[in-house]
Amino acid sequence: MRLLFDENLSRKLVTHLDDLYPGSIHVADAGLLKGSDAAVWDYAKARNFTIVSADSDFFELAATLGPPPKVIWLRRWTYRTKDVELVLRREAIRIAEFTSDTESGFLVLDKE
Repeated sequence: MRLLFDENLSRKLVTHLDDLYPGSIHVADAGLLKGSDAAVWDYAKARNFTIVSADSDFFELAATLGPPPKVIWLRRWTYRTKDVELVLRREAIRIAEFTSDTESGFLVLDKE
């Protein structure tokens, strides 16, 4: 499972989480920094990425359009990059199950 980290998340997550989510990238790596939500959505859909964002816009797109792509929404997220990393590590099994579920379009994660 490959993750596409939105611009509101640190680029460091790509290397910090490479052991669990190899092949993941940041939108900056895809030339989509400051890209529209539609451009990010289309990129993720065409390349089989799961979008990870702290922005509710992708959650709303996933709820409206359905998968693909899938979206992991870090709801109410104002925490450090290290906290994001810890949550994505803690939830790795749940994320793997979510990405292999053909019907689920979004997964909402909180810090706690």
